[in-house]
Amino acid sequence: MTMAAAERSRAEKPRAGEPGAAAGGDRFDLWLARLTEWPAAALVVVEVVVLFAGVFSRYVVNRPLTWSDELASILFLWLAMLGAVVALRRDEHMRLTAIAALLAPVWQTRLRALAAAIVAVFVLEIVVPARTYVEAQWFITTPALEIHDSFRVAAIITGALLMLVIAVRRLIACASLPQMLGALAVVGLVAGAFWLAKPWLMGLGFGNLVVFFVLLVAACVAIGVPIAFSFGVATMSYLAVVTRMPLTIVVSRMDEGMSGLVLLAVPLFVFLGLLIEMTGLARVLVAFMASLVGHVRGGLAYVLLGAMYLVSGISGSKAADMAAVAPVLFPEMKQRGAKPGELVALLSASGAMAETIPPSLVLITIGSVTGVSIAALFTGGLLPAAVGALALAVVARLRGRNDDVSGITRAPLSEVGKRFVVALPALILPFVIRASVVDGIATATEVSTVGIIYALLVGLFVYRQFDWRRILPILVETASLSGAILLIIGTATAMAWALTQSGFSRALVQIMSGVPGGPMGFLVISILVFTILGSVLEGIPAIVLFGPLLFPVARALGINEVHYAMVVVLAMGMGLFAPPFGVGFYAACAIGRVSPDLAMARVWPYLAVLLAATVLVAAVPWLSIGFL
Repeated sequence: MTMAAAERSRAEKPRAGEPGAAAGGDRFDLWLARLTEWPAAALVVVEVVVLFAGVFSRYVVNRPLTWSDELASILFLWLAMLGAVVALRRDEHMRLTAIAALLAPVWQTRLRALAAAIVAVFVLEIVVPARTYVEAQWFITTPALEIHDSFRVAAIITGALLMLVIAVRRLIACASLPQMLGALAVVGLVAGAFWLAKPWLMGLGFGNLVVFFVLLVAACVAIGVPIAFSFGVATMSYLAVVTRMPLTIVVSRMDEGMSGLVLLAVPLFVFLGLLIEMTGLARVLVAFMASLVGHVRGGLAYVLLGAMYLVSGISGSKAADMAAVAPVLFPEMKQRGAKPGELVALLSASGAMAETIPPSLVLITIGSVTGVSIAALFTGGLLPAAVGALALAVVARLRGRNDDVSGITRAPLSEVGKRFVVALPALILPFVIRASVVDGIATATEVSTVGIIYALLVGLFVYRQFDWRRILPILVETASLSGAILLIIGTATAMAWALTQSGFSRALVQIMSGVPGGPMGFLVISILVFTILGSVLEGIPAIVLFGPLLFPVARALGINEVHYAMVVVLAMGMGLFAPPFGVGFYAACAIGRVSPDLAMARVWPYLAVLLAATVLVAAVPWLSIGFL
């Protein structure tokens, strides 16, 4: 499922935990939903409470809780795995569907069956290694709470078993018996072929990396296997066929990738992004900016760009950003004569532009996997995004020169002032988040908890727009999206480790260090590579997989890591929102309720100026590091 398909499914599904949430009234599915969604939602709440208690005790009463971060870390892996289970049951894991959609319906059914079989095989493969890993971790206890680490890592085997149940049910439900047996036969034949070819593969050297991590991953992604499971299957197959390493390494690397405390900011910022839409913070921001420039030609396009810039600073989730801004602006823009396809093209391009705006989940991920300071990344991301926004504003002005603004009057200063006062509580939040992290006052995780409490209080007592019935669906949505992201980080971490152990990373450093043009040549190649990777794999999987390999190369060439991060994130943003494979583009179409055919031709001028902005950022390092 692409992000767009995920957005459609979210709009169509009943709220989590309601009777209609089970597909076709299936009681077992309803039971499974409650078994996984309610605990996952509860874990989000507990994480917020525990972390906020730690922040309050540390900064307010000056009596730090020695156990808060430790407990949060223990619960975090459970949240990640249960969230991955919820995402699998709701079919919300990131996957590529564009290729399968071109085929006849009967072949689409067969590929769905094959994808479900591959998912089932992967989770079955990790059950035994996960059990071994749980047993090994029993001898490790946490320092503050003195809890056996097995209780934490048991989340992996629990999640694997639940995903196995879901994958088997999906395989049975999506295909007839002959199709199901055919899918299992294909998986068995491929596995047998790899095993028989073991002597030949072991003699290929780096060639076997191409077989497993290029051809096998590409084949899995092309047929619609979720990206996380595609990485996992390739890594397990590689280790089992051409190495003698124990498969528990895959589980331990997944644990390492998913358990970094800095990644706790991912579910918390996702939750915050959903809250700002529900509590009306995004709506008042848009209304204020519309009162400033809404009366000029192309003014609402400027408002959209400005809103995406500000809202991205609050939520960190591009889908949440677009869903918060588009419904407020699109009706009025259509009344002024804007074409639906043009609106979605601008929305899509603004999502690409906003990828470097803190607290972007991609920036948090880069800091986690490469060791680059998150505070430095947050500081460096603002100006490159501003360059992209100005480039998009030029195109929007040219496109909006025929807007009908004859009936639109300029808002009086009193009205602007009134809307500014109303929007002030919402305007404060992004500046507090950035300043707190950049100035070293608090970590990104700590700030996200404060932001959640702030949004709750503002929604309840200032804007008085708080729908308690939406809390459970929002919590479940947070767990689902976070689980999908974190499982990708886990399997990509295992895959990156396998590539490193093979010696490929050293060879890559040597090759990339010798590219023509020196540092600038390396940056140009990186823009091309990450644009493609962003289109096929999306930003987070691409950066987890290739960040640990390419960032050391940039460092060796004398390129500042923050500068390099801005370049690759902008490039991935272009790929993510570029048709025909960019899943962000289809998410924008789904949110705007516009056919991709109407927007595809109109998005290219926006992407062209974004490419020019990316090249400018690459050529002028000061734009990324001038304020560090």
